[in-house]
Amino acid sequence: MAGSEDYGEEDYGYDDYDGDGRGPPAGWVEGDTHHVPEGSQFEYLDHTADVQLHSWGDSLKESFEWNAMAMFAYMTDIRKVEKLETQEIEAEGDDLKSLLFHFLDELLFLFSAEPFFIAREVKITEFDAENFKIKATGYGETFDLSKHPQGTEVKAITYSAMNIYEDKPTHDCFVIIDI
Repeated sequence: MAGSEDYGEEDYGYDDYDGDGRGPPAGWVEGDTHHVPEGSQFEYLDHTADVQLHSWGDSLKESFEWNAMAMFAYMTDIRKVEKLETQEIEAEGDDLKSLLFHFLDELLFLFSAEPFFIAREVKITEFDAENFKIKATGYGETFDLSKHPQGTEVKAITYSAMNIYEDKPTHDCFVIIDI
């Protein structure tokens, strides 16, 4: 499983459906709406009553982007989301953890209130790790139950067990979301 070897996690014992060495998310059932699209750099880890998002990338910026995509992919099958519109967000924090928290919280707000925006892709256009500021663009469309399968509602982003490993080559980020 890419990105998790350094954290002492064992093989989860599920089949590797797409041959990438990571396999599907914990608890995966064929047809499950919590699909991890091929080529994604995130996975879902079981957590009591919640779910932990684990993302990684070649940079901290890329890992933050993948964490956002993990959140959206938990809410629906993002393969069905078209890039019909864009939404811009800005977030800032007092440190990297609060920056990641506010970044995800801004994106969750776009989904939870009008325009009920679901992203197929999130690109960070400005990433200032020294002053803890992000500007990002989401590419997607308005969530539509007739088109997008309903996954699990994400109620909130949490600081619980949040970790950012910026010194690792994979820049891993772990975030627990309240579902």
